[in-house]
Amino acid sequence: MCIFNFFKRSNLNSKIETFKQTPGAVLLDVRTEEEYRERHIPGSINIPVDQLEIMSLSFDQQAVIFVYSFRGFRTRRATAILKRLGYKNVKNIGGIINYSGEIIVK
Repeated sequence: MCIFNFFKRSNLNSKIETFKQTPGAVLLDVRTEEEYRERHIPGSINIPVDQLEIMSLSFDQQAVIFVYSFRGFRTRRATAILKRLGYKNVKNIGGIINYSGEIIVK
């Protein structure tokens, strides 16, 4: 892997399109409730990363879960937690900061 690939920004817009085309997929925003209320991607649900292990999650273990946060740092932790909880199809799609599509704003 090239060092420059590590710093390459995620193409969140194309990943959101993939989410929209994936039947039964979940778009999970793992930022705080306050951050989510301020602005979020339409169709997303909010479960802050700190609550993932204590909440009973209502989505299917086989569902494809697309996870985002603000910059993408919390998504790494969230995807690890979800995989530990038995979710197999978890995708870290990065941060909303890299998104230029439709946003719901408070």
